[in-house]
Amino acid sequence: MAVSFLSTVPNLLPIVPVNASITSAPRYPTLGATVRCSKIEADADNEERFKRRSILTCFGATVGLELVRSSGTFVEMAEAADLIQRRQRSEFQSSIKDTLYKAIKENPDVIPSLLTLALNDIMTYDKASKTGGPNGSIRLSSEISRPENKGLVGALNLVEEAKKEIDSNSKGGPISYSDLIQYAAQSAIKQTFLASAIRKCGGNVEKGNLLYTAYGSNGQWGLFERNFGRADTQEPDPEGRVPQWDKASVQEMKDKFSAVGFGPRQLAVMSAFLGPDQTATETLLATDPEVLPWVQKYQRSRETVSETDYEVDLITTLTKLSGLGQQINYEAYTYPVKKVDFSKLKL
Repeated sequence: MAVSFLSTVPNLLPIVPVNASITSAPRYPTLGATVRCSKIEADADNEERFKRRSILTCFGATVGLELVRSSGTFVEMAEAADLIQRRQRSEFQSSIKDTLYKAIKENPDVIPSLLTLALNDIMTYDKASKTGGPNGSIRLSSEISRPENKGLVGALNLVEEAKKEIDSNSKGGPISYSDLIQYAAQSAIKQTFLASAIRKCGGNVEKGNLLYTAYGSNGQWGLFERNFGRADTQEPDPEGRVPQWDKASVQEMKDKFSAVGFGPRQLAVMSAFLGPDQTATETLLATDPEVLPWVQKYQRSRETVSETDYEVDLITTLTKLSGLGQQINYEAYTYPVKKVDFSKLKL
């Protein structure tokens, strides 16, 4: 009895009984070869060995494995789409950085306020209820007018002006205040470190830029920049969650940092965010025996060429703080790529 079955699916080993004769497929087909479960012949004596179940087994396994293989096409498409989205987000981030860099360079005096603006938006986070955090609520009039946010209106105005320019050029929709406020803090930090490098080079801008490029920790921002896609809240966060840093005791500061999951080390490294005068803040923090060693560590680090200990810990701490309670939308600011109608091309 002759049984014939033709499969057009590629790249599969023939799955048939050992004693069956397969005439048109190699024993071990190589990757990409077309395998045909075809012209399978059985003599009368072996007819019972090759029943319908064997044929169905061959067919089912062939189709199943082919579906697995062909699913690679979908995986490749998904990977390509992901690469496009990542490129779009990266390009958008570059435009944000350029806009913020120019705005802050023209208004360097606003840097301390930008840092405090970002921290105060973060510190509304409540660990128990998982509410608050860097959600842009500080932009709302009822929150920016609170005592702890006194003097931050100028920083918020800079953010709002930058947002207008960024949104006007955005292909993937407007940037959230929650993202932009944290990115403004990042830009302010970078410019602070760059200014420090220039001072160490006697005020030579070119040498200062080279120094920071060679020894700075700019590459540590990867995780911070990945957490890009925060959503804005439309309601102010509850009052009483953020201290007035310039009036708070060290213990009150420690308690607040502890409440969001951080300790004396993170408090010390964030000293520049705790008011307009970093030196005065560190003098106060140094009165606490738990914070003092960290204050001294970071002061020593800032005197070195690279400032590695201080800069890396600062970037790490801000990255963790800026994600508190937030659900990051990793597809935010992406947009469909315009398809080309090849039928209209003249070749």
